[in-house]
Amino acid sequence: DVLVDGKLCDCDVVVDCKVGDPVPLEVKLTNWSKHSVGPFALTVTPYQDYQNGVHNYELQDAITFVGSNTFYIDSVKPTKDSVYFGALLFLYTGDFYLNIKFHEDNCSKDLPLSWFCLPSVHIRAMEPVI
Repeated sequence: DVLVDGKLCDCDVVVDCKVGDPVPLEVKLTNWSKHSVGPFALTVTPYQDYQNGVHNYELQDAITFVGSNTFYIDSVKPTKDSVYFGALLFLYTGDFYLNIKFHEDNCSKDLPLSWFCLPSVHIRAMEPVI
């Protein structure tokens, strides 16, 4: 599961936030397999979608992470959850998306397939109301 500002994200949800306010990000992974998985890492990469097949990943002046955009995970035991917290800070208004990917390494073949289908996250950063 992916939660932004406490709201569960799926393909039809747009999360609204205010420019300049930290936005909590939570990624919850549940291991339904019969063995522990890990170590591995996942990275959250923001981008803008111009709706013409072009994605802009050069957003270092528009979005910053409070902490790191990469989560390092030792292992997740069978039938257990592992939850990772971070925060985003939007510096400009606009529609943004989050791409959540696992680092490619030798252990990625052991990760549950459902983890590779994390939902698309759509965030709309708006001016604060004064």
